[in-house]
Amino acid sequence: MRASQSLPPFDHGAALRVPPPNDVRSWTMLWSWLGEDAEVISEGGAVQVRTPEGPVVAHCGDWIVLSHSGAFHVAHVKRTCDA
Repeated sequence: MRASQSLPPFDHGAALRVPPPNDVRSWTMLWSWLGEDAEVISEGGAVQVRTPEGPVVAHCGDWIVLSHSGAFHVAHVKRTCDA
């Protein structure tokens, strides 16, 4: 069966989850993976990531996805403090 030509190509890649603020080892791995595409946010457990849509803040538990095309994307998780 042939895939529909109207669908965009699947752009899979790798993903890392933003760790809790006290997980130094995981933060070190995340920073080395993100490189220059990330900045520290003053609030604990958050990082600002450069995405094709502009800068996005990722909090503890969110997923940062590196697509096959080389761009980062942030997948937010629902937090208990969300309205």
